[in-house]
This record gives sequence, structure tokens and C-alpha cells, in this order.
Amino acid sequence: MPPDRRPAILRPSRRLGAASLAYVLLVALFVGLGSAYLSVEKGELFGALRLGLWEAFPDAGTPEADPYSAAMYARTGRIPLAGGEGLAFLADSDSAGRPLDPACDYRIFGKTAPSRLWTLVSMNREFRLVATVAGRAGLSSHHLLRRPDGSFEITAAPYARPGNWLPTAPIADGLVFVLRLYDTPLTTGTGIANVDMPDIVRERCR
Repeated sequence: MPPDRRPAILRPSRRLGAASLAYVLLVALFVGLGSAYLSVEKGELFGALRLGLWEAFPDAGTPEADPYSAAMYARTGRIPLAGGEGLAFLADSDSAGRPLDPACDYRIFGKTAPSRLWTLVSMNREFRLVATVAGRAGLSSHHLLRRPDGSFEITAAPYARPGNWLPTAPIADGLVFVLRLYDTPLTTGTGIANVDMPDIVRERCR
């Protein structure tokens, strides 16, 4: 084979090709891992069911859950309710659209969707329970004072309030209310229209 008389700069370089391939693979790996991390860490779950201020993800505890949702639950250690158990609704803003603030008191009032039992819990933005002065961060429908029409009013605040009191933490990394409905027809997709869900109104802030 005759010698290649082209200038060295014009000759194909196997070393340059291998380096370019390694660079492309490295960039692809970085982009892939980065996008997967952001999807799990900051992404939103798929298949949301939104009723007023409250949002639930009916597929989260079923075999139909998407891989990213499963990874998000695995990372946080949260265990979603199975389809036959009930449905968990989350609220991270009030009726005026403002993010919930642990430095503020809130009035939660109205009615909930039909269920055999429901619980309401205050958590931080990482969906973790926080320490409160009452030693608890939730209440249930079995221990609730109601009006004659079945509606209720709950005060969410760090310190004791008369009536239905949901303790919150005065200092926390954000605030989220989690309403779990057990044995509710919403898990089957029926009765979604005209469903009542509580309103959340900000009261005083410290």
C-alpha cells in the first residue's frame, strides 16, 4: 500500500475518533442520568386527579404506576395507598393560590368526598411528619366535631385552638396537608363529578 502523502492534519486519526466517541458517550451518560435524577427528584407524578385544591394520583399504588412515580416513592420512602385501600389527596396551596406557609394558621372547612374513614395530616414539603407541641400531626373523621349538615371546620395551627385542631410545626421546611380517604368510591373512578372537598383559607401569620 503506497504511503499516505496527505498532510498529517488531514489524515484520519483513530486516536481522535476514539476520544470523540468517548466524549459523546460521556455526555450522553451525563444527560441521561441528569434527566432521570431531575425527573425523580423534582418531577411531577403522572395521572393526577385534581379536585379543587386537592390532588391525588390513583395509579400510584397499583401495577399501572409509571416507573418514575415508583422511583419517587422508593426514594422518599413513602408508601402509597393501594387501589383497594383508598386515595390520598395533597394540598400545598390555599384557596387564594398561595403556597402553604408553616408560619401561618389555616382554616380548613367544608365536606369531603364519600369515604368510610378519612384522616388529615400536616407534613413538610418532603412529605415527612414534623414534631408538634401536641405530639401529633393529624386527626381523623371519627373524632371530628361537625355541623348539622355534616360539614366541619378545622383550624391548622402550631398551638392549641378550640374545636377541631390540626397541629402544625411552627418551624418547618414547607407545609403540605395530606387528606387520606379510605374505602372511597373515587378509587374506581365513579362519583368524581360534583365531589365536595374542603377549602383552605389563610388566617393570621406570625
